[in-house]
Amino acid sequence: MQVKVLCPAKINLFLSVGKLDHRGYHPIRTIFQAISLYDTLTITVADSLSFTCDSTDVPSENTVTKAARLMQEIADYPPVAIHLEKCIPTQSGMGGGSSDAAGVIQSASQFMTIRLSDHERKAIAKSIGADVPFFLVGGRAKGEGYGEKLTPLPSPATPEWYVIAQPQDRCSTGDTFAKLDALEYEWLPFPTSDTLYNDFERVAPCGSLELIEQILSRGARDAGLTGSGSAVFGRFPNQESANLAATQLEKLAPFVRVAHSL
Repeated sequence: MQVKVLCPAKINLFLSVGKLDHRGYHPIRTIFQAISLYDTLTITVADSLSFTCDSTDVPSENTVTKAARLMQEIADYPPVAIHLEKCIPTQSGMGGGSSDAAGVIQSASQFMTIRLSDHERKAIAKSIGADVPFFLVGGRAKGEGYGEKLTPLPSPATPEWYVIAQPQDRCSTGDTFAKLDALEYEWLPFPTSDTLYNDFERVAPCGSLELIEQILSRGARDAGLTGSGSAVFGRFPNQESANLAATQLEKLAPFVRVAHSL
């Protein structure tokens, strides 16, 4: 048996970061939006668990293998061979690794005789990473706690079109949190209007900030950083204007894609 799973990326339309709490983690307030940029998992029943990937950026032990092993520990999930086609760039803030793990969990029922409850699926997702539960929900959602407390939000009446770009600059999540911790700033409440905001723009790589300006100069309604970076995105009136801007930006950034809201 073989199953293919599309694992969508996300952007953060709003992201406000609280100071370190008693657990040593940062509480957040965020609005997630799933978009039409996908990694693809091919999962095949096998004699033992194995993992391959078309990108050298992904280590052999990762969120996908962790999800598969957890499924084997708590349920009748068989050994599988997993191949990952990577289209969501690493260190981008678009949740590729989290989405890939969620893809394993989402597809698990096709390999098992006993179906997991929603509570069990969410518990497995949360144990892998705070962003993983969102990818079990998808669409647009408000995230609180560490991102795992989710409230679904209405999707746009018509799909929003985005240009996604990532500069040559990369930034690790740990480093960006450390830089943010060194600053004094207010932990903002959720917005009352549809306005982009991200605390990590305070410490984003120069390449990311420059790309935001380049996207705005090409007709975006607004633009900002996603997650802890380094990818950025801009919202465009329609697919045609997004395609035109993307074509122009391809000369300035190594990764540029057009996507829409899911």
